[in-house]
Amino acid sequence: MTLITILTLTNFAFADEKSEIDPIVKYQKETIIDFEGLEIEGELVKPQGNLIIERKRANFNPLIKLKTDFNVEMTNSANDIQ
Repeated sequence: MTLITILTLTNFAFADEKSEIDPIVKYQKETIIDFEGLEIEGELVKPQGNLIIERKRANFNPLIKLKTDFNVEMTNSANDIQ
């Protein structure tokens, strides 16, 4: 009985050493899938809702400021005439 136990334990010890080695995996450079022999049937399904994307207008800092009040210039021109 003890001989079987000793042999079993030594087998487990050697099994651990072999499992730590990573296997070498090689992949093909390219995979070609040929769909010519297949007939695919289906139905185009549209989403139930509408997607609305509203773009925000770009705000630029104006280089020219438009004047809305010409009271000072009008007063100065009236004074120049007199």
